[in-house]
Amino acid sequence: MSAFSIPLSGLAASSDSLNVIANNLANLNTAGYKSESLNFSDVFNQLTSVSGNGDPVQYGSGVEVGSEVANYTDGTVNSTGQASNMALQGNGFFVVEDTGNNEVNFTRDGDFTVNQQGQLCTSDGQLVMGFPSVNGQINTNAALTPISVNQASNIPASATTSIQMNTNLDASAAAGTTFSTPITVYDSLGASHELTIQYTNTGADTWNYSITIPGSDVGSASPSQTVASGTMTFNSSGQLTSPAGSISGINVTGLADGAASMNLTWNLNGSGSTPTITQQDATSATSATDQNGYGVGTLTGYSVLPDGTVQGQFSNNQTMALGQVAVASFSNPQGLSQLGNNELQATYASGAPVIGVAGAGGNGAITGGAIEESNVSLSGEFANMIVAQQGYEANAKVLSTMDQVSQATIQLIQ
Repeated sequence: MSAFSIPLSGLAASSDSLNVIANNLANLNTAGYKSESLNFSDVFNQLTSVSGNGDPVQYGSGVEVGSEVANYTDGTVNSTGQASNMALQGNGFFVVEDTGNNEVNFTRDGDFTVNQQGQLCTSDGQLVMGFPSVNGQINTNAALTPISVNQASNIPASATTSIQMNTNLDASAAAGTTFSTPITVYDSLGASHELTIQYTNTGADTWNYSITIPGSDVGSASPSQTVASGTMTFNSSGQLTSPAGSISGINVTGLADGAASMNLTWNLNGSGSTPTITQQDATSATSATDQNGYGVGTLTGYSVLPDGTVQGQFSNNQTMALGQVAVASFSNPQGLSQLGNNELQATYASGAPVIGVAGAGGNGAITGGAIEESNVSLSGEFANMIVAQQGYEANAKVLSTMDQVSQATIQLIQ
């Protein structure tokens, strides 16, 4: 009896459904795994006749798998504290490259680590790709390159060009009273130098200032060398009236280490153009100093920002972008081909990848130091298992009944 094929197709469909459910449950703890389900379609190939009113008399010949659907909803974000880990929430996939064949693949599994070359990679060694950084500037128009977090990286020195301090000078001080404040600055080679700013009261509401540097720093035999001097005046409210805004032209030349001459500007105003040098009836003191230079720094750590920027932290308290993780999107993610190891490959059905960055162009954001867990629902899969089991049992019963009918038919002939 050809009708045996119908319950057999039902048995096969239920078996396929159980296989998918089993695979989902097996990957319950697989980072970035997306649960799958099967859609079924009926098989029709029988047209027996046409009814009196013209309607076709037809019946189906069983069931077959119509499609397999991946559920791309987000999994739970699990914080790991591992800087190389990333969880992508929303649309998109990480871009990775197989160095063996230079093949570009895609994944949602952000359980990345660092290889011997200091490059971010997957558990099977594929390199995490992104946009390169040149001196801390990301170029999103450049070709994708492996993201490197090599601990041997360093950030070059930057010479100080601006200094600032919050200082109060004692309004009750007698003429001739002095007060000094040191501030550390950096030359073009990254060497530090300590400037000393000395204030001397010369009368009511008037102070002279002088800025000196140790003589040895500029190849001088004298203990110190003056690089700038002038006069500050204050009004009756203790506010600085002259000089206004800033003092420029503070030049430090002839540095003994061969660094370039330093040209400094002393910013006298804080936010809102409020002077940071005051004269109040309180002990002379400096509450804060600031300058914009720094010495050479080595990489001490890194973190991943929501837009995928890998930001390095350096020993000189500076930060610099090391690169930006690329995110790919597809017009039809269901068309991606599964390769195993949580990796996917673009196909004609999926369309070509659109490469961008996290948080832009409809792409999701990245959580650094975390991974995205599997989105498999344990309770949902158990419910699906019961339905598939019942379907299997029902088709098995039909098959058994057909066998009994066929046996009875054979006995009639005998």
